[in-house]
This record gives sequence, C-alpha cells and structure tokens, in this order.
Amino acid sequence: MKVIRIEQYGGPEVLLFSDIAVPRPVLDEVLVRVKCAGINFMDIHARQGKYRASRTYPVRLPCTLGMEGAGEVVATGPDARFQVGERVAWCISWGAYAEYAIVPTSRLARIPAGIPYDLAAAAIFQGSTAHYLVDDVGELREGSTCLIHAASGGIGQLLVQMAKWRGAKVFATTSTEAKAQIARQYGADHVMLYDDGRFADRIREATAGRGVDVVFDAVGRTTLRDSFRATRVRGLVVNYGSVAGSVADLDPIELGEAGSLFLTRPRLADYLADAATVQRRANDVFAALIDGSLNIAIAERYTLENVQDAHAALEERRQLGKSVMMIS
Repeated sequence: MKVIRIEQYGGPEVLLFSDIAVPRPVLDEVLVRVKCAGINFMDIHARQGKYRASRTYPVRLPCTLGMEGAGEVVATGPDARFQVGERVAWCISWGAYAEYAIVPTSRLARIPAGIPYDLAAAAIFQGSTAHYLVDDVGELREGSTCLIHAASGGIGQLLVQMAKWRGAKVFATTSTEAKAQIARQYGADHVMLYDDGRFADRIREATAGRGVDVVFDAVGRTTLRDSFRATRVRGLVVNYGSVAGSVADLDPIELGEAGSLFLTRPRLADYLADAATVQRRANDVFAALIDGSLNIAIAERYTLENVQDAHAALEERRQLGKSVMMIS
C-alpha cells in the first residue's frame, strides 16, 4: 500500500512516498481503507519533531503521518466493536496518510449517512477540539463572555460558532481586516486586530473594565500576557496552542497579579478518554453539520503524491480553511 512516512525530522522534504505491506488488525483494532485524511498543524509539528518526547502524542521514527481520517472498515480484530463495511472517522491515531490504516476502536466514531468522507475527515479533529474546549474546559453557557484568538483559523472558526450555540458573547482577534471579516461571518460579536496587545485594552473598555470570563489562546508567546489583561478576576485562560512560540519565562505569581487567574494547557487526548466520549463529541459535530448550524470550509484538496505541497502551503500561508488529502 502507498503511504507517506518520515524517517527523520525536518521540513517538507523529509516526507517519503513509500510502498509497504498492508497491516493486520489485532485485538480491538480495525483496518480501515482510508478515503480521506485531514491535514493539520499537528502533522506539521510531528514532522518537525515537536512530539518526539511527548507522552500524550508520541511520534517515534519511522512514522506514517496523518492523525485524522475517514474511511471504510475492511477487517477487524477479534475484540473490535465494529463491522466490516461501516463508515468511520478518527483522530489522534497516526497513520492516515496511507491507503489503509490500523485504528484502535477507542478512537473510532461512526459516520452518519448525511456526512461524506471528506467532510468527516475535515471535522473529526478540529470539531472535537472545539467541542471539548467550549463545553468541558470553558464551560460556556448563556451569558458567558469569551475571547477567541486566531478566530479566522480552522479551530477558531469552530470555536466562534460553538460559543454562539451556547449563548456566549464572543470577542475575537485576527491579524488582518480580511481575516476579521471571516470571524464576523461566523458570528463573532466584536472583532479586533491584535494591535501589539492593545486588544486587551479594547476588551476592558467594551466590558466596562471587567474583562471576559474565558480566553481561548492558540497563539502563545505574543498574546498570552495580554490575554491575562483581557480576563476578569478569577477568570480562565485556555492556552491550547503556541503558533507564535511557547512562553518560557512565566512566573505563576503573574496569574495572581492579573486577578487570581486560572491558566490551563489542555490536550484533546485527555478529553477523549473512552469510546463513548469519542462518539458523543462526533455525534454533536456531525449533527450540527447536517442541520447547518456548523460550517467547516474545506479550502484545499490534495493527493498522496502532492502532500509535500500541502505541508509547504500550510506552513507558508497558514490557510484559513481546512485541507484534506484524497486517498485513491
């Protein structure tokens, strides 16, 4: 079978188009004929070696990339809860950049009839991420206020939509006015540019000095301390990414000085603890896609043969919508 593997960490040039034997499922695993694979920053980070020592997302060489996909079950292990022929999607299980993938059943969700494979592959990771951030971490509800950084990005768009479902008032930041228009299109109430951290002053003004209940910060080094300034006393700052780099010099006393804030760095794997939770989150996301209350833009489509182009484009342009790889 055709796969995209890495045998060393580095840039897009380390991606290898290879041919290997089709694996066999054991125990509670299934073999899936991959129809589509999502292309994510986690794939980029894995290729660069950022997860080489991770406990939560271990990536060891050699590795077939792709941590999100959708396809059809073609074989099962003896303890699997799925049947041959079922349509499934999964995330945070590596190996989706391939014609076939072994996936543990604890990571699989069944796809309803109304969802095509490409949309399932585009939605399962980012949709589940936004779902747990809004529901489990931020606990947004009617009357909550939140700030969403990078609101025009893939997860940012979903966070805006899901926060509005819950009745929250959404403040959003972007880097350009064109991206700000995208955040408004998805329902953000107040959109502003980062403006070297002055977004925090604008939020204080807009909330009569109070600040927001929750900040969702995927940017990191260039925004995190100003996110503290934008948060109310005893509020929550959720640092779920570090696109601009990690903050290496944070003293916990800063959280006290900023108003006894809570700071968390969650990861999706810890919020997909069992098969029932995986399916529950997927059901919510897929149902919203079917009824039109959630929109996911598939911006680009690639094949295994041009995956290097996909990785280069994602790094260089930081595309606004989601990219998928069509596996033929």
